[in-house]
Amino acid sequence: MENKMFCYQCEQTAGCTGCTGNSGVCGKSANTARLQDELTGALIGLARAAEGNEHLVTEEMNQLVLEGLFTTITNVSFNDETLKLLINKIEDTKKKLVPNCFTCSGSCGKNNNFDMNTLWTTDEDVRSLKSLILFGIRGMAAYAYHASVLGYTDETISKFFYKALFAIGTKDWGMDELLPIVLEVGEVNLRCMELLDKANTTTYGTPVPTRVPLTIEKGPFIVITGHDLKDLQLLLEQTKDKGINIYTHGEMLPAHAYPKLKKYSHLKGNFGTAWQNQQKEFDNIPGAILYTTNCLMPVKPSYADRVFTTEVVSYPEIVHIGEEKDFTPVIEKALALGGYTKERHMTGINGGAQVTTGFSHGTVLSVAGQVIEAVKNGDIKHFFLVGGCDGARVGRNYYTEFVKQSPADSIILTLACGKYRFNDLDLGTIGGLPRIMDMGQCNDAYSAIKVAIALAEAFECDVNELPLSMVLSWYEQKAVCILLTLLYLGIKNIHLGPTLPAFISPNVLNFLVENYGISPISTPEEDLKKLLNN
Repeated sequence: MENKMFCYQCEQTAGCTGCTGNSGVCGKSANTARLQDELTGALIGLARAAEGNEHLVTEEMNQLVLEGLFTTITNVSFNDETLKLLINKIEDTKKKLVPNCFTCSGSCGKNNNFDMNTLWTTDEDVRSLKSLILFGIRGMAAYAYHASVLGYTDETISKFFYKALFAIGTKDWGMDELLPIVLEVGEVNLRCMELLDKANTTTYGTPVPTRVPLTIEKGPFIVITGHDLKDLQLLLEQTKDKGINIYTHGEMLPAHAYPKLKKYSHLKGNFGTAWQNQQKEFDNIPGAILYTTNCLMPVKPSYADRVFTTEVVSYPEIVHIGEEKDFTPVIEKALALGGYTKERHMTGINGGAQVTTGFSHGTVLSVAGQVIEAVKNGDIKHFFLVGGCDGARVGRNYYTEFVKQSPADSIILTLACGKYRFNDLDLGTIGGLPRIMDMGQCNDAYSAIKVAIALAEAFECDVNELPLSMVLSWYEQKAVCILLTLLYLGIKNIHLGPTLPAFISPNVLNFLVENYGISPISTPEEDLKKLLNN
């Protein structure tokens, strides 16, 4: 029996092998999955057309590639109509790039799109490596997109997207040709995260440690979720002096640490916890909700009338804020709903009433001397990087227990939405430093890398010789490109969970184990014992 769909790009894929029925675990339908494959095939077709015609590639084309790849990330688009429009836009762009190809037999292949079914059914090792490339560049495209919104682009990054897409569509390449490109995804993504870090800090300032309350004040409010800081800035500007409070949600939490965003007095706090809890936490919410990037779940009727999307996020029958960025419909809905009639005291997953963010590489390295002295004195004996993409699968409480059981002389560095498993815990301090340091969004893995390299230089050793262990959770494609960056840098012995990717074949997994020491998580007790005894 032929599958109605095939998708295995996220951690929660059905049976840890792939979603194949009427809909995926994420909620997208089989038809939506088919259209996203068609969209990816069209992008590969565009990359084929660009081969040999690089001088004709424009910034508009580069932006279209980013938009197309970003749209196919898990939990971004559930809207078949917007996918069809994007596919048509890519087709029109390809015809402008190679108009003569559409008047001949097409034997050169430049006017052909790639059939993704051939990828899902090919040799498992080839499929595995091409999947790593594809899912990696999808995640990287999101970061490049955020940077471009702030006016920052990089030609090297733009060119690589075409190279990677072309490689995915090449039929006769095997492991020898594909493996270097897998690692190149990690290399270019490092450059991309650096670009986004520069864009964010140049535009909004260097993050500073900031305590963020979880209490929602009475009165009208808007919850903004996702990752895009520019959308938040525009919303804050448009809601000044309107009696509306703004609350971040999910990966938008780190926005509170940027000086130029902190200046808005109506940026009040953070609403709820991680993205996977939204259907419960948004149920009958008396405020408006704005989705700026991925992390959208199927919208429940109890709050569908107060949900708005922007940028690449799209959901059927939900009001979309276009390029003009006029948030008037969001503002009017917030005012009409009126908010809570009295303060609502929300908590984190562990019952905490506030969370702290803002420990970027700029902040941590500013007290590097203090950190180094604490290590030399024996006050700090180990660093753990615990974080990544969160999800709803059973077993993710592992990360909560791991942090709770971590020794009192260890520092927990964290980032991305995985931190919500434990970021409301009070673990005290070491030498004036908090034991939990939230470094920001998933792309702020760049901060963790900068800190690790700086510590290695200070102690005149290799990064892998530091008392530093990485215990990471993954859910979607941004985690893939970050993992590839860590591998490119030669970082070893990463613990990954809660399950290993379904798209990693046994041979590719064996390569990663032998060369990088990647291993699945087990139990907090066993993993802590292993990591602390190394």
